[in-house]
Amino acid sequence: MNIVKTLRNTLFRWQQKLLFSLLRTRRIGTDADELQPDLSRPVVYAVLNESLAERLVIDREVQQLGWPSPHLQRLQNQLPAKPFFSIYRRSRAPFRRQLTPVVSRELIKMADWVSADAQRDIQIVPVRVFWGKAPEKEQSFLRIWLQISGILGGRLVTLMAILLNGRNTYVHFSKPFSLRDLYEDNQSAEKLARKAARMLRVHNRQVTASVLGPDLSHRRTLVHQIPNKPLVLKAIEEEAQSKNISKDKARQRALKYADEIASNISYTNVRFLDVLLTWVWNKIYDGVSVHNLNTLRDVSKDNEIIYVPCHRSHIDYLLLSYVLYHNGLQLPHIAAGINLNMPVAGPILRRGGAFFMRRTFRDNKLYAAVFDEYLHSVFSGGYAAEYFVEGGRSRTGRTLTPKAGMLGMTLRSYLRDSRKPIIFMPVYTGYEKVFEANSYLGELRGAAKKKESLLGVLGTLRAFKRSFGKVNVTFGRPIELNAFLDQQQPGWREQDYSDCEYRPDWAPVVVDKLANQVVTGINAAASVNPINLLALSILSAPRQAMDEQQLVQQMEAYRDLLAANPYTDITVLPEGQGQEWLHYAEKLDSVSRSKHPLGDLIQTSDRQAVILTYYRNNVLHLLALPSLLACLFVNNQRYTAAQVQNIVQQLYPYLQAELFLHWQAEELATEVQQWLDIMVQRGYLLLNDKGYHSTPSSSNEHAFLQGLADNVMQTLQRYYLTLSVLRSRQACTLNTASLEEQCTLLAQRISLLYGINAPEFFDKSLFRTLIQQLLKQGVLQHKDDQLCHSDQLEPLAQMLEALLDGGLRQSILRSLI
Repeated sequence: MNIVKTLRNTLFRWQQKLLFSLLRTRRIGTDADELQPDLSRPVVYAVLNESLAERLVIDREVQQLGWPSPHLQRLQNQLPAKPFFSIYRRSRAPFRRQLTPVVSRELIKMADWVSADAQRDIQIVPVRVFWGKAPEKEQSFLRIWLQISGILGGRLVTLMAILLNGRNTYVHFSKPFSLRDLYEDNQSAEKLARKAARMLRVHNRQVTASVLGPDLSHRRTLVHQIPNKPLVLKAIEEEAQSKNISKDKARQRALKYADEIASNISYTNVRFLDVLLTWVWNKIYDGVSVHNLNTLRDVSKDNEIIYVPCHRSHIDYLLLSYVLYHNGLQLPHIAAGINLNMPVAGPILRRGGAFFMRRTFRDNKLYAAVFDEYLHSVFSGGYAAEYFVEGGRSRTGRTLTPKAGMLGMTLRSYLRDSRKPIIFMPVYTGYEKVFEANSYLGELRGAAKKKESLLGVLGTLRAFKRSFGKVNVTFGRPIELNAFLDQQQPGWREQDYSDCEYRPDWAPVVVDKLANQVVTGINAAASVNPINLLALSILSAPRQAMDEQQLVQQMEAYRDLLAANPYTDITVLPEGQGQEWLHYAEKLDSVSRSKHPLGDLIQTSDRQAVILTYYRNNVLHLLALPSLLACLFVNNQRYTAAQVQNIVQQLYPYLQAELFLHWQAEELATEVQQWLDIMVQRGYLLLNDKGYHSTPSSSNEHAFLQGLADNVMQTLQRYYLTLSVLRSRQACTLNTASLEEQCTLLAQRISLLYGINAPEFFDKSLFRTLIQQLLKQGVLQHKDDQLCHSDQLEPLAQMLEALLDGGLRQSILRSLI
């Protein structure tokens, strides 16, 4: 390198060092593992427009990735052109946002070099640098102007952006693509360059939408536009007539509703929450692990994303927004209950993206119309959104039966305007210690649900002294609304829905199916942590106490079983070994230790046992099939493969409805046989020419089989209890409500008699789900609002009798006399 090049390199590094004294960068976009280009071929970088500051940043980030420095490649003439080229040119007029598409000379040189020799190739890596990442158009023109300084201005504007927003700089790398792959025979270099530039511009628009989202209108403008929409105008007229008030007063009421609902995302507030939540997570959690994020990145470029997470804690929506923000993805608008719109906390949540909704508004048509129109403005505008299909937080740890209201509103909006495809993204959040565990415990024991209040929020600050373990956030398999509608309602695109106000007759059935698929997708993304394994193991032991070594072995056995046949290809299992998990659980106060000369005992208090049922229920569906199989054999029964398949086929629909299992009927036989093979391989079952049976009751394998069976046995006991209530009554003498009530009371009695320390055993909603499934399977029928049972009831009850403990069966029957 001659002296001129040495001086240029020295100056470049000095400028870079000075710049990074003002910057703090975060790399977003494709993961480094998937980003890795083939370093044996030249690599160049496509940027938005010419910028020395961006070249300095990209050069530093590239070196941190372990790739050759683009600046040195340029000085050493290792490339046929400069290593950076732009796809736009800034407008010459000041303060103009519009960019001019260009095909740079550097890109044409590269295309010419590749065209000249079939063995040559160049890899192009698209890169965007965001000086700050505001997800909205605010009142402050300066903020939004500086955030998009790469578009609006030159060196002075970029310098101002660096000075004010530089500590929050994001560098978005995309996967490299081959210029050779774009080349066609006899294609000119200029045509190849235009093709590459056009593809890069499309990609840039996708990245911008994914990271920043579309520009938001000023909140005040949006709120004032809603009462002028046709469907709201119609509702205003109806409100005026039905309430005998003036249209102006009805319009003011609509405005009030819109103002009550609408979010007000503020970049300043987002940055405040970022700093606050980073402190909170570091204070209470040992880490947050994110899984399957690349699937989300891939679909977020071309689609509108609606996040549909499980709802276990108020932490859910804060954590999801935090994860998205730190991974360079657009922040969603989040549906929140109006009970959270309390002083201090409410305005902060609203400026973080929350929009507030009343728990019910079925009888308020004006509010319903305003809320529908607001949602439509969010969806049709292309913004990411988030809502909880379970409605409220799960107190038992199970995924709750979905409430399809928000999904129905989403479908109505999509039928009005389906320009941008919608993707539903299930999200599973797995906690090792849920923040509200104590309040859930009180509610499960009969205490009234506490109303959210500012004092309650302040009271949670005491929890910051404790550790809440680790959290897993897993993004599930995307659900494409277009594909779903094509499958469920072919020809839906050709219909006109304006006459029915976008509420076609087929919508309720389709929405219910969509809701079921969403919660099934949430469960399919489940992650397993050490506390889940602990709960599965110790809750099946007598008095919820076990020898330490036995407990360790059982936790590892569960992990190995889940690894042998994963529920889905995205199921996450914990790292480490059982002894580490046990010590970790003791640190979280999940269990207690009793010292003993013959070996320590691990036990639970009544409080710990009830709370552990929550974490067992989080992952119960992952083991539903092997647990059901274990129930067949724990009493030393012997079955052929055909008999096993027959029993599972008859019981599976009820488990599927309750646990949202993902296997379809045609897949079930294969899955059952896989589990039988695994259980034989691991010694839990024996197979001979007479069929399958368990190992001797004195063996360790039988002890594990018993514990495995206990996970589903309580569910089968509830089924038998319900069928016994029906058998004890004359046909057609019970309605649905009275059957639910009688089953709940009987389950409460049995739980006291047998020490069943699991509140979901007498959960009325689970009995409701079972009754609905009995109706669907034809075991029950409605007749004059009464429930009549068919001939199928007796064989089903007898099948369950063969699987259950005799003492418990007799207690149920005696209680019905």
